[in-house]
Amino acid sequence: MRSLTGPPSRQDEAASGLRPARSPVHASSGTRLGTARPRQEGPTDLRLVPPALAAWGTAALVPDVSSMWVLGIVIGCLVAVGLLPLTRRRTASRPRASAAALLLCVAAAAASAGLHGADLRRGPVPGLAREYATVTAEVELRSDPRLTRPRVRGDHVAPTAVLIDADVRRVQRAAGTVVTTRTPVLLIVDVSRAPPGRAAGARGRSAWLGLLPSTRLRVSARLAPAMTGGDRIAAVLRVRDQGEPDVVGSPSGPQRLAGRLRAGLREATDVLPADARALLPGLVVGDTSRITPELEEAFKETDLTHTLAVSGANFTILLALLLGPPGLAQHVERRGLAPRLGISLRGTAVLGGALSLGFVVVCRPDPSVVRAAACGAVALLALATGRRRSMIPALATAVLLLVLYDPWLARSYGFLLSVVATGALLTLAPRWSTGLRRRGVPPGVAEALGAAAAAQALCAPVVAVLSARVSLVAVPCNLLAEFAIAPATVLGFAALATAPVAMPVAGFLAWCAHWPAEWIAQIARTGAALPGAGVDWPGSWTGAALLLAVTFVVVFVGRRLLGHPWWCGACGVLLVLLVVQPPPLTRVVTGWPPPGWRLVMCDVGQGDALVLAAGEGSGVVVDAGPDPQLVDHCLRSLGISRIPLVVLTHFHADHVAGLPGVLRGREVGAIETTGFEEPADQAAFVRRLAAARRIPVTRAAAGEQRRTGELAWQVVWPPPSPSPDSPPGVVPGMLPAHPVPEGPNDASVAMLVRSGGLRLLLLGDLEPPAQRALARSPAAGALKGVDVLKVAHHGSAYQDPGLMGRVAPRLALISCGEDNSYGHPAPGTVAALRDGGAAVLRTDRDGALAVVGGGGELSVARD
Repeated sequence: MRSLTGPPSRQDEAASGLRPARSPVHASSGTRLGTARPRQEGPTDLRLVPPALAAWGTAALVPDVSSMWVLGIVIGCLVAVGLLPLTRRRTASRPRASAAALLLCVAAAAASAGLHGADLRRGPVPGLAREYATVTAEVELRSDPRLTRPRVRGDHVAPTAVLIDADVRRVQRAAGTVVTTRTPVLLIVDVSRAPPGRAAGARGRSAWLGLLPSTRLRVSARLAPAMTGGDRIAAVLRVRDQGEPDVVGSPSGPQRLAGRLRAGLREATDVLPADARALLPGLVVGDTSRITPELEEAFKETDLTHTLAVSGANFTILLALLLGPPGLAQHVERRGLAPRLGISLRGTAVLGGALSLGFVVVCRPDPSVVRAAACGAVALLALATGRRRSMIPALATAVLLLVLYDPWLARSYGFLLSVVATGALLTLAPRWSTGLRRRGVPPGVAEALGAAAAAQALCAPVVAVLSARVSLVAVPCNLLAEFAIAPATVLGFAALATAPVAMPVAGFLAWCAHWPAEWIAQIARTGAALPGAGVDWPGSWTGAALLLAVTFVVVFVGRRLLGHPWWCGACGVLLVLLVVQPPPLTRVVTGWPPPGWRLVMCDVGQGDALVLAAGEGSGVVVDAGPDPQLVDHCLRSLGISRIPLVVLTHFHADHVAGLPGVLRGREVGAIETTGFEEPADQAAFVRRLAAARRIPVTRAAAGEQRRTGELAWQVVWPPPSPSPDSPPGVVPGMLPAHPVPEGPNDASVAMLVRSGGLRLLLLGDLEPPAQRALARSPAAGALKGVDVLKVAHHGSAYQDPGLMGRVAPRLALISCGEDNSYGHPAPGTVAALRDGGAAVLRTDRDGALAVVGGGGELSVARD
């Protein structure tokens, strides 16, 4: 019977059929609608924000100061807290409590940061590092091993090394005494210097790369001071000429479990296409060991790098499976797995905690993963419960606890980006999506666009500090990738979980996941390939402040333009033209490339890359420079989409390392190289790239002649390779004075090019011995009085005066890097060319150079 003296009870309503009975999930919450329909009451609570920011700033500054200063800060804060009750009674209690909380957080952060900073100065390791001592040490690994990315240094690639974060637990001094300690170091294993037959092969490298965190090793290594300003590590421990690692302690059980899961995921993805095979482990557990430098650069250009690392988004997606899609957060019934399985809200919370723990274990319990789990949980709770205002204190609490747990996070750009992005989702994104909905944008599109734009607006200044570049395609690329990240991550985690027990099932799940992974990779590559994908920006905090000011102006103007559809359309078309940069329009606006260009010397720094015009959108490329991004930018600016032939004059890194940029998105007919395949690693690198793209590789030899359209060329060096029956050191058909090249430079492919009535001589990196031999070769007669000379070896001092006098160019072009350490071009070489009547231009001062002319006329345009 219903009560006549008060409102009907909830039980009466359910029994009488006036209201539907609630599910057990919401019945346990104590409210009619559970927590799926919260009400936001009152203003946003910002009381925890100042203490969190104060602790953050303190943790960033204190690790470098002395222990006395740390003690002074802690005591000063505690004394100030003790004096607060003695202030005038007219002072309100709430401000006093806020001040006390702020001071206590500063004291706690100073104490924690001081202890962590003392770890870098305690024990014998720092002193031994200053002496560059060689020690025998026992170390405990704190991270997964990772390979260094290839870096071009002059004409060679820096040796590959394995990097591992570790703690020195025991160190043996030269006198034989053993000291127990715990000092963080960076372990560098130079695998390229390992003894033959041991770590030099793939088997030895995989032994180092297969080590798990918490493993203990005994190493003989040389200590050196840290070059990173003392952040996190006290010294560098460099291992040389050592074979397989000497393991003295096995990894912990959780790490072994995580290692099996991660290895299973890698095995399940082994048969996938290259991009998916590289990307899926990164999306799921942050394993980026298979990511190529080219793909990594594409993700940087489009601001999609966050998908390659373990971030809060990974954890958010996993919890969304449990709690339901964030977009349905305002509905009475959630649609996650928990309510469908009849799990109560308390049980759901416990299950979510277990999922968090599993996520941290599998993705490694280092500070970055802990930060991702904490910030991801905050972001999802804000969206899934609808209590965005109450989540600001939760975010502040997460920041406070994390910087107290690991003060080094306060200096981490990754941590800063994660917090800023989460804050943007909690504050700006709801407002912007609401404004878009008021203007007729569909709710789903408005929410996605508001979130992507808000995160980009606040994160872009920090990214600009790191990369000195601002991406103009970040928002659309992130929006397009967003639809694929969730299925790829979910299927990837399913493959991870099933791999140890059912590899065929894991392989099938990975195969299903490769479609969205390929979509993400294709978005990154397409966005990065656009000519206006990004603009250079000052890489400093001043530049960040300037970008933030520009963002405020854009937002201010954009809000007013939203009410004028025609102006919005015009701005959109202008932005598209700025990003796409159609070649005809670009040529009209910038004058580059000039009409009728015959040769372009690209500005690729300390290296060589030239393009010979071979028709509309087509060009023969001679050398690729040291940087794929620079040569790709040059070719895009010229509108080159078809390359009949790539000529690599020799295999030094400053001529071939940029080859991936030449091949990126272009139709390439063949690659022609010198027959002298040294350095061997760079020759193998070229052949691997050619095989992956199914491009034939041929060898150039003197006497070869080719033509494509108005472009014709003749190879004038090197002479044909000696046959097995030839006398040692002599090339058949040549004079005995013509020896086999002793090094890669003297084996460079040299070409005499004819284009539009101009004669151009390209000498590669020929040294004086080969130049003198060329001047005496059968082709010497054709070299007299050329129009344009590509000066050998970046204009070095080593030139043959006889050849330069015979060639007598009207124009000499030198490709070299600004402020290079080699002194290129040599002043004597430049003076000799000018004395011979040549105009001398160089890329380090003049930028990219385009030769225009024909029939005796000759001019040069600069980019």
